[in-house]
Amino acid sequence: MKGNSVPEETPFPLVDTHSHLADPVFEKDLDQVLARARRAGVRRILVMSEDEVEGEAVLELCAERAPFLLPCLGLYPDRVSLDRAERVAARVREKKGVLAAIGEVGLDFRIEGDPEKRKIQEKVLALFAALSRETGLPLSVHSRSAGRRAMEVLAEAGAEKVVMHAFDGKARYALEGAERGWFFSIPPSLVRSRQKEKLVLALPLENLLLESDAPVLGPVPGARNEPALLEVTVQRIAELKG
Repeated sequence: MKGNSVPEETPFPLVDTHSHLADPVFEKDLDQVLARARRAGVRRILVMSEDEVEGEAVLELCAERAPFLLPCLGLYPDRVSLDRAERVAARVREKKGVLAAIGEVGLDFRIEGDPEKRKIQEKVLALFAALSRETGLPLSVHSRSAGRRAMEVLAEAGAEKVVMHAFDGKARYALEGAERGWFFSIPPSLVRSRQKEKLVLALPLENLLLESDAPVLGPVPGARNEPALLEVTVQRIAELKG
């Protein structure tokens, strides 16, 4: 792999709580990617989906490689409508026995500036929060440039099992989530992000999880990320936490 150096092994098991291994960039060498992940100590990988079509691909991919790969169904914020959200929710109910989480869902105010469309994103997130409570499945929540508002929507909807994925908000807002028992998953881009470092320093260790967000958010900008690089995150968290 170019750009990122993959660790050969780790003495403890790791779980990647957020990846996109159904992305076409992994189509030609997924088996090698998974082999590197295993050598690096990764024992489970949650695979997110961003819409109905990708959701079916994720279900098929994970069925072939269970239990190493675990499927998640969701709807990315830039694709939301109430109709699409209801269709995804229906599929979640059908497949809840095999799903690890509902995701990727959430808000993205960087790509959506229209107030009315932002309101639709919020309604859809509240719908998925209610679905999480109904099914018992955790949420993997995207909140780019919308961290505080996403947490408000989740709290108002009574969400309980929450993982804030690659949270880009202020640490003081994250602490409010930690007080609710929510988790924050940290990607390998931690090594090049002062904001993520502040987040790790502020949050209790028990509220931190690992994620790759592969193929993005790796330690080297522009280089393809993969689950084996969780070890990079582990090493940096250990340095920051002492």
